[in-house]
Amino acid sequence: MGWVWWPGNRWWKAAAVGGVDSRGDGGDGWWFGVDGGKWEREMSEFRTKLGVEGGGLYYYGICTAGGMFSAGATHLAVTPLDVLKVNMQVNPIKFHSIASGLNILWKEEGPSSLWRGWSGKLFGYGVQGGFKFGLYEFFKSQYTNMLADERQSVVFFLSSASAQVFADVALCPFEAVKVRVQTQPNFAKGLSDGFPKLYAREGISGFYKGLLPLWGRNLPFSMIMFTTFEHSVDLIYRKIVQRRKEECSRAQQLGVTCVAGYTAGAVGTIVSNPADNIVASLYNKKANTVLQAARNIGLVNLFTRSLPIRVAIVGPVLTLQWFFYDSIKVLSGLPTSGGRIRGVESGA
Repeated sequence: MGWVWWPGNRWWKAAAVGGVDSRGDGGDGWWFGVDGGKWEREMSEFRTKLGVEGGGLYYYGICTAGGMFSAGATHLAVTPLDVLKVNMQVNPIKFHSIASGLNILWKEEGPSSLWRGWSGKLFGYGVQGGFKFGLYEFFKSQYTNMLADERQSVVFFLSSASAQVFADVALCPFEAVKVRVQTQPNFAKGLSDGFPKLYAREGISGFYKGLLPLWGRNLPFSMIMFTTFEHSVDLIYRKIVQRRKEECSRAQQLGVTCVAGYTAGAVGTIVSNPADNIVASLYNKKANTVLQAARNIGLVNLFTRSLPIRVAIVGPVLTLQWFFYDSIKVLSGLPTSGGRIRGVESGA
């Protein structure tokens, strides 16, 4: 027998019942019994057309749109913390703690200073989120078929890394302007005047000066984050909930998504913290090369500087991102993320 997600948020279960059409209310869905072989063939074709299993434009389109909304909205919401984080990285003596740092920004530059760079957060990370989530699902489907004998973690690592490469190329120009707006009050007010000013000063290379350290920060973060999320979801259902995903209500499924999302964000933040400090140093001309930036910051500070504020930002942001992302998928008639290597679980 097999499970398939039907638009309208119902799980349909197929079973051979002597070729007789028997329907009943199953609580979380409907029981629908027909000839087993014919049912499986028809539903396999339906899933392929719909793209539920990964491979259709509908599925990837929903994942991309969900990624854009979830990433853009959540990053916009935490802009004040991001402004503080960047200033703590660039000027750690002045901005040495979260409370005092927010107080300094408020007193010296006014409350509006806490929202500097909001447009870069909304649009930059919105574009990045669309690429990251949409391409992750695409590459996961491709690598699953290519590497059928490999461990799931290998597929998760490769899929997230491949998606992040393209996502960061899209993000980099927005990030270059955003960081300067947040740390250099007289540079520009936002993207509209920041893009032409940066281009006039440094040319096209100015937008991609931080691409390599951005990859250095986001590639390990993304690989750890997606892999941790996938395995966390699977572990929660198997060991804690002890039920299949489709046997849980939508609220329970989204609850699992939130727990796994926070776990994935916390782990990924610790791994990527050194590269995040290097990115901030390069963008603000505290160093000319990655090696020089690492030496200036120091080994211990690479791992500890701005870590508390990053955990405070990334944990809730990742939790909300996964919640919004999976909510959009559920409302579109798709299953929540994680737990299996394919986009839809099969009990066949």
